[in-house]
Amino acid sequence: MSDTANIDTGVHAPLAIKQGLPLPSHPRLLGDLLDRSVARFPDRAAIDFMGRITSWSELGVAVDRAAAGLQALGVVKGTRVALCLPNTPYYPILFYATLKAGGIVVNVNPLYVERELTHLIADSGAEIIVTADVAEIQARVLKVAGETGIRHVVSCPIADVLPALKRFGYRLFKRKEIGRARATPQHLYFADFMKLRRSPTPVPVAPDEVAVLQYTGGTTGVPKAAMLSHANIVANTDAMLIHVGGETPDQDRVLGVLPLFHVFALTNVLTFSTLVGAEMILLPRFELTQLLATLKRTRPTYFPAVPTIYNALANLGPDERPDLSTIKVCISGGAPLPAEVRHAFEANAGAKLVEGYGLSEASPIITCNPFEGVNKEGSAGLPFPGTTIEIRDREDPSRIVPAGEKGEICARGPQVMAGYWHKPAETEAAFADGALRTGDVGYLDADGYLFIVDRIKDMILCGGYNVYPRVIEEALYEHPAVVEAVAIGVPDAHRGQAPKAFVVVNDPAVTGTVLRDFLRDKISKIELPREVEIRDTLPKTLIGKLSKKELVEEELRKAAR
Repeated sequence: MSDTANIDTGVHAPLAIKQGLPLPSHPRLLGDLLDRSVARFPDRAAIDFMGRITSWSELGVAVDRAAAGLQALGVVKGTRVALCLPNTPYYPILFYATLKAGGIVVNVNPLYVERELTHLIADSGAEIIVTADVAEIQARVLKVAGETGIRHVVSCPIADVLPALKRFGYRLFKRKEIGRARATPQHLYFADFMKLRRSPTPVPVAPDEVAVLQYTGGTTGVPKAAMLSHANIVANTDAMLIHVGGETPDQDRVLGVLPLFHVFALTNVLTFSTLVGAEMILLPRFELTQLLATLKRTRPTYFPAVPTIYNALANLGPDERPDLSTIKVCISGGAPLPAEVRHAFEANAGAKLVEGYGLSEASPIITCNPFEGVNKEGSAGLPFPGTTIEIRDREDPSRIVPAGEKGEICARGPQVMAGYWHKPAETEAAFADGALRTGDVGYLDADGYLFIVDRIKDMILCGGYNVYPRVIEEALYEHPAVVEAVAIGVPDAHRGQAPKAFVVVNDPAVTGTVLRDFLRDKISKIELPREVEIRDTLPKTLIGKLSKKELVEEELRKAAR
């Protein structure tokens, strides 16, 4: 590991390297953050879910009971527990309960189709999976669980965590969407193991041990799990507190419309709220009408989201725009933030919007524009507290390039993962002299602001979600008429990027519409290409490998017209 402590980090440093503010924090367990807020703010609201309030003391009790229930199901130190949940009170409860029981959280997108679920379960070695009683999701999880050796599936009834009137309406009007799989020794419902009214058995865990397996595609498109320790996530949470200016006397309210299984929301909503005793306002999904009503009802003070959401708010008419005067700042992440979206949002909504940048392997934030001071146009901001950004030569990663020169963005800091789960070769490739390689190209300006100019990765950033082209391509190849297939990300005004597929077929009767319909039960809705274009040939490299570069350039030219 290279020593950066003695490098001149002034604004005119000859090397492209920049350190963030000091991070005066110490490694500790995520459960310590919870216990502290439960003790400090027992009567404060911890969660607002569709108007139903859970206090910090109630959350603490629920976590302890759930942890004891998990231990009764056989969770011991190191047991992987997959959380396949939308944003509901169940996620915070089961997240902290898993950690208190000594387990490791495996974050799973509920929209994943069977093949994706199968891969994550097999790769992580998860023994228990928790999901919602939404019929479609429950059926998929139970099917995969039966095929992969999962010991227990826990279903969480959505109606049970709603306010009384909404609970009645949900059961009446959504009854066809409610999963009703019967309880068995393998499948039980949340209330079954919450009957144990006892404290969990303490499990000795060190802050540097793995807390979360966060799956990411990286540069290969094959999902692999970043091992995020307690200390990693706590460090990024501490850095967030420094970045926003410290804890305030009044309780903050954090709007959680981003899914908590996504690492951006995990830190910016769940663990940040836990650190400062804020109220988490959870929404199960992004739906504009519901979001507007929630903004009006709850008056949040922090609003992390993706460009798609800010763009939707920016495009509202004068009579539809919500009052965002209570919001201190909005943080955009998960995808590049177009300057036009930021300007329109700030002008129409009246709230400040800053862009951050990170990746799952860094828990996730490594840079962010300041809330007070210069918010540079097109910049991903300054290094996060405790973080060092290095720009390294793309051909020779051992060399740090001069300031202003483009190179691969690399990062150091206490939030950086130890490596990928059971993948030593991929772990070694992810670091250069001990610095995490992001796979993105950028430069640092004279003031230390990071500018991202190109993305090495094939990964498509679609409304804050990671979409892996290889998943789409492999699904397309299952059709007997498909000869060649390539998937890329194309500009999308709503989601930032959208998948598009290019295909060569051997049957003229097979159209793009036919192939798009063919994909519907093989990949998730997020991964479904906006368009499948049939071509006679696809571009290739000199060695005959399918090339995406030409297709990407072609689509960018179309978008610029």
